[in-house]
Amino acid sequence: MEIRKIVWLDKYHPNYNRWKRGRELFNQRASVVQKIICGGMKCSGLDILDLGSGEGGTSALFAESNNVISIDLSLVRLRRQQEFSSNCALINGRAEILPFRDSCFDLVILQDVIEHIAEPVLFVNELSRVLRNDGSIYLSTPNRNSLFNIVSDPHWGIPLLALFNRYGIKKYFLRHFRKSELSRNDIAQLFSLRKLKDLFKGYKLNLKTREVVGLLDQNPEGILWSSFHLILFKFLLKTGLISILKKMTSNEEQFINNYFTPTFYVILQKDTQ
Repeated sequence: MEIRKIVWLDKYHPNYNRWKRGRELFNQRASVVQKIICGGMKCSGLDILDLGSGEGGTSALFAESNNVISIDLSLVRLRRQQEFSSNCALINGRAEILPFRDSCFDLVILQDVIEHIAEPVLFVNELSRVLRNDGSIYLSTPNRNSLFNIVSDPHWGIPLLALFNRYGIKKYFLRHFRKSELSRNDIAQLFSLRKLKDLFKGYKLNLKTREVVGLLDQNPEGILWSSFHLILFKFLLKTGLISILKKMTSNEEQFINNYFTPTFYVILQKDTQ
């Protein structure tokens, strides 16, 4: 397969530098995921499914003390994972139909994946099927209603595009500015916090915003990999406003999380009551 045919490896694509940066920071991002998950649960001896595993940094990190299966739609990414991780089982496949028996995983990791799923309801049903009753889902996804994402969409860098659904993005943006990508079925459609809760009915949703903000000083690039968000963070740091942000941050469903938090970091647990 030619490199130009893989959109995220196309050096001529307007988003190439944005995607390249995300790939280069996979180890930093994996470290953030591990700290969030392991801050509230046992992190060894688990059966883990890393769905949409990308560059494989998170899979490799957890595979040091757990049984990890890494699934990605891209064979190119999986082949690159083989270069640095020999402890994971690698599977090329789609997330909506999982080739596993019922109740076989303690933890499912969804790192910036759910917004790309064309059939999210079917997907969540599959997650529920393969997850044990006492299991957990780690999920990160951009916030549709965040002011920062409305100003600069996290996938395209275009104002207001975060508010569009998948059909609208194709009709009003791709059709006129990215015709070569009209056939893609993984165009991101962002979720608000309310929509995310509706999608995961039957789960207890635990926001981890406070924990993430607490990690900003240690590892900003593992959290804020878009240039716009990094510039904003540096401004907050320089002006001292970062301390105010930390005081305002909480894990409750309130104004800040609904309309400012750029990315939701969430732990979901089956509600067995």
